[in-house]
Amino acid sequence: MHHPIHEAGLVENRRQFFRRSSTGIGVAALSCLLNQDSAVTARQKEPAAGAQGLPGIPHFAPTAKRVIYLLQSGAPSHVDLFDYKPSLEKLHMTDLPDSVRDGQRLTGMTSGQKKFPVVKSPFKFRQHGKSGTWLSDLLPHLAGVADDICVIKSMHTEAINHDPAVTFFQSGHQQPGRPSVGAWLSYGLGSDTENLPAFVVMLTRNTFGQAQPIYDRLWGSGFLASRYQGVKFRSQGDPVLYLNDPAGGSPENRRSWLNQLAKLNALRLKEIGDPEITTRIAQYEMAYRMQTSVPELADISDEPESTFKMYGEEAKQPGSHAANCLMARRLAERGVRFIQIFHRGWDHHSNAAKNLPPLAQQTDQGSAALIADLKQRDMLKDTLVIWGGEFGRTVYAQGSPAAFGRDHHPRCFSIWMAGGGVKPGLSYGKTDDYSYNIVEDPVHVHDFHATILHCLGIDHERLTYRFQGRNYRLTDVHGNVVQKILG
Repeated sequence: MHHPIHEAGLVENRRQFFRRSSTGIGVAALSCLLNQDSAVTARQKEPAAGAQGLPGIPHFAPTAKRVIYLLQSGAPSHVDLFDYKPSLEKLHMTDLPDSVRDGQRLTGMTSGQKKFPVVKSPFKFRQHGKSGTWLSDLLPHLAGVADDICVIKSMHTEAINHDPAVTFFQSGHQQPGRPSVGAWLSYGLGSDTENLPAFVVMLTRNTFGQAQPIYDRLWGSGFLASRYQGVKFRSQGDPVLYLNDPAGGSPENRRSWLNQLAKLNALRLKEIGDPEITTRIAQYEMAYRMQTSVPELADISDEPESTFKMYGEEAKQPGSHAANCLMARRLAERGVRFIQIFHRGWDHHSNAAKNLPPLAQQTDQGSAALIADLKQRDMLKDTLVIWGGEFGRTVYAQGSPAAFGRDHHPRCFSIWMAGGGVKPGLSYGKTDDYSYNIVEDPVHVHDFHATILHCLGIDHERLTYRFQGRNYRLTDVHGNVVQKILG
């Protein structure tokens, strides 16, 4: 029996060689005529497998080494959580003036309403910390770290529906197909660890029946090599699918198989030059190393009881937001560059007063504990933590005011950031008395992305990838760093 490497060299016969050669020469000539620089430029910018990012990056000294992004899918209500408006006491149940709405595009869920009654938040707000940050009583644990967070009250976006809005936050474009922010960072900066992916994604267990779906493409690599996409960690069964050896296999056999497979892939790479083969080789090796690193990562039995007092007992329940926040800290400790947690269920078009408190309770303690935990480990200073959704909610009631919901609102909403060079204890931006329009310091999604990259030492205008004849970047042709929120 022939050796597999020898067999691979015998696969092609004389007729196949001449047929492929003639076609290949023609395709190569056509490629040169149509686009002489695209393939060459892409390969020049593509770092080798295992490389630590692109040459020359970071462009300047970073304030953050890593990002933990707690994405709240469904759009939390800024009116009820962050943007305190005492003016709504007097405006409650009055109709939103046309001059305030100013012809804004509405969703199909409220476009047929004849009236738009303003509804104040049914939840109390208080000031917290030395900074005096206003927070809803629904967030008692976040109140304890109020002096560590920066609340941006003047975010705005272009999308009014969930899927394009989440896609916009994830990739800088409303249409699918572009690299996610985590993929851009993995491409530009590489990884700080050889034993785990640079980009890890976790999904919190959903408890809301009308939650918006989450798609794997949201952490995809788009036109970048597929090794830059996020790796999803599961809360049930094996943390990563297909990581364990099949029954009857041994580590020695697997190492031998991988060595032979790498040689076959290297032959194929030399033959056709497909960069995805390089990705395949690198990912096989990563999976082999993760067989050791992931079980150690997932075993939280080494955590002291004080950890679970901080994060809450839910941190012992796989798939909870608290458990994922704890896992995010463990991933950050081990050098993972970009960690993202998706928490669904914030889409409250009815019964907001009933549906909002459970969601706030699910995320509050774990999110606050993550900040406190990073801080006590001296990691908050170089870890950028982000909490926010894809847009806000309307101040006017959707449906009956007695069981009101709030519709989608892209004109203004709130997120918070902490650590990684962001000023702590700051409330940035301002909205009008209705929490409907921004009146001071607007922050667009492109500005948000530019600021994240800046914290990591990247000039957002210089992190580009050439594809289909043009240079692409996360911020497209827009974006300004929000310097006022940086320390």
